[in-house]
Amino acid sequence: MLELVDLNVYYGAIHALKGINIKVNQGEIVTLIGANGAGKTTTLKTISGALKPKKGKVLFQGGELEKVKAHDIVGLGIAHVPEGRKVFMNMSVMENLEMGAYSRKDKGEIKKDYEKIFETFPRLLERKNQMAGTLSGGEQQMLAIGRALMARPKLLLLDEPSMGLAPLIVKQIFSIIEDINEKGTTVLLVEQNASMALKIAHRAYVIQNGVVELEGNAEVLLNDENVRYAYLGA
Repeated sequence: MLELVDLNVYYGAIHALKGINIKVNQGEIVTLIGANGAGKTTTLKTISGALKPKKGKVLFQGGELEKVKAHDIVGLGIAHVPEGRKVFMNMSVMENLEMGAYSRKDKGEIKKDYEKIFETFPRLLERKNQMAGTLSGGEQQMLAIGRALMARPKLLLLDEPSMGLAPLIVKQIFSIIEDINEKGTTVLLVEQNASMALKIAHRAYVIQNGVVELEGNAEVLLNDENVRYAYLGA
């Protein structure tokens, strides 16, 4: 479904991604793990069009995305849940979800998708008229994921969904990610909680200083001595 080929991305003179190659197959959960500043968030931003590569290709279902505008990338079937959630604080829960469906024209289907979101996130139904800025961190994360799902993505990009959340809420969020995947959405997950990410992923890439250092089956990497020492605190 997605392939990054020799991807090089810069922030001014800083070489953030140094020729990385990543593949995501349809139906998978693939996770990117690594230390802060390794290039994980940059990778997601480049896929969704917020950043443009200096060299290399981003291929989605065979088509090149490097010159496609970010809003058109959403229309192709990629939705991005950014680090820090980035919900519209001064808009209600319902208005945030409406923004997720902004580019869609199938109004009848949009209504069905609201119902699916509220079924997945009952807390959002209870708070649908509440301002997003008054929600808890966990509720805002649910809203950010729900907003992305309203675009009906084929590929969902998730950046640090567990950041700042209590352990019980983290467990709930990861269970929801698995459920979303089981219902047919492919997921590319960036996550500091490497242990949780590797437990739900099919495959994983370890990124260090803008380079892919390791890749493979997530369960194998979870039990790899070097990965456990470097990223799992073992």
